[in-house]
Amino acid sequence: MKKLSLLLIGLLSTPFIYGQDITDALRYSQDEIQGTARFRALSGAFGALGGDMSAVSLNPAGSAVFNSSHASFTLSNLDTKNDAQYFNGFNSTSDSKFDINQGGAAFVFVNHNSNSPWRKFALSVNYDKTKNLETSWFASGLNTNNDGQFSNSIASYFYDYADGLRLDQISAFPDESISNAYSDIGSTYGFANQQAFLGYESYILEPDTNDDANTLYSANVANGNFHHDYSYASTGYNGKIAFNAAFQYEDNLYLGINLNSHLINFDRSTYLKEDNTNGGLINYIDFGNTLSTTGSGFSFQLGGIMKLSPEFRIGLVYDSPTWYTISEETTQYLDTSELANISQDPIDPQITNVYPDYKLQTPGKFTGSLAYVFGEQGLISFDYSVKDYSKTKFKPESDPAFIDQNNNISSELTSASTYRIGGEYKYKQFSFRGGYRFEESPYKNGSTIGDLNGYSLGLGFNFGNTKLDITYDQAQRASQYQLYNVGLTDSANIDTKNSNVTLSLSFNI
Repeated sequence: MKKLSLLLIGLLSTPFIYGQDITDALRYSQDEIQGTARFRALSGAFGALGGDMSAVSLNPAGSAVFNSSHASFTLSNLDTKNDAQYFNGFNSTSDSKFDINQGGAAFVFVNHNSNSPWRKFALSVNYDKTKNLETSWFASGLNTNNDGQFSNSIASYFYDYADGLRLDQISAFPDESISNAYSDIGSTYGFANQQAFLGYESYILEPDTNDDANTLYSANVANGNFHHDYSYASTGYNGKIAFNAAFQYEDNLYLGINLNSHLINFDRSTYLKEDNTNGGLINYIDFGNTLSTTGSGFSFQLGGIMKLSPEFRIGLVYDSPTWYTISEETTQYLDTSELANISQDPIDPQITNVYPDYKLQTPGKFTGSLAYVFGEQGLISFDYSVKDYSKTKFKPESDPAFIDQNNNISSELTSASTYRIGGEYKYKQFSFRGGYRFEESPYKNGSTIGDLNGYSLGLGFNFGNTKLDITYDQAQRASQYQLYNVGLTDSANIDTKNSNVTLSLSFNI
């Protein structure tokens, strides 16, 4: 897209929202294994252990396990590789980034009253990046999925939005600028009319009659095969700041609570270039979209750890739903300048659409944990979590824009389990660690997003009051990405492999 010399703001105050879907709901509902190097080295299997700042974000009782005040900071390098298959095309893309993804401190207060069963009290605050949203991939191929109705062309996107809409509600007035018309149509009629406007003003759509009351359209593309180049690029993250309080009761019971502040910062750009040699009026379309999302939310966690014996421990955590308030802005660009018989400037409204805030409630989660500690030599730990993604909801639920989406979420998503196992062996000042995790697909069909498999290896060195840990972990998951929700609904198959090198410095205060 060319650089914009002028930027206008279009405020969409109608009830027609941008078009949130299951993909958006899952983006902010799923977490990754993030945090300290030791936490990641055990693949996050820390629910019954505690004594680690990221473990506190998992089980709030974990801060009371510390014997003294503690702090840690973590730097990681994330390498993401995406292999994209689209019809007959295959493309591979890699990205790498350094980031500070954890920082926090716990302050432990020992009760010196020997007659009280309450041994310790801990207050802590910890930041963890819960999900990295930075990725990019490129899909290219010849779309042959043609049913005779140009459904394999991006023209079908604009056609489906325009079908049944009046011509005077999707077109500019005489002498009205593209920017003003695009903004006014969005403010008055909503997102669907804006998309139809783009299709009409770019000559992709042809009205049956040039009458304001016309509601029937055809497309100036000929049926056949279409070559697509689709690029996807995003930046951002989900983050969580946990404000924690925990207690140790007698020698064997730890109880805690987290009050969590959640952050969303997400920017996405998609571009589709389509060309064909089918003989129609339009043989080239370049369609660009950007989305900018910010949000904040709240959740709480209740957790406990019990030592059944000096070696054996169990943990239990309840994660409440997260209640988000989300803001979104979009821009669009459409170019059909390479036409056969007419000259057409790109449709570049230079408008930022600002949509009304909406709310998203992500599902709660239960986690049960077991751990066996071999004295000073090492440990083995297992976590099991379950989350029902069908309980995800866009709000207000009475909004017509959200009723269908919430019904789709209920019918397509399901409860998913996560299994994590990790172990640690200590030799003198060194700690050797490893872990494995398996996460089920949140989809009932299991194909839109597949199961996740990941493993981890780590090494730690104890300097006394200071510890240095390094971990390598990798996770892989296959998914299908639908290019558009309307019209051109074909999918690219994406195989994603995330590799991380994480370095943590922790010390007693």
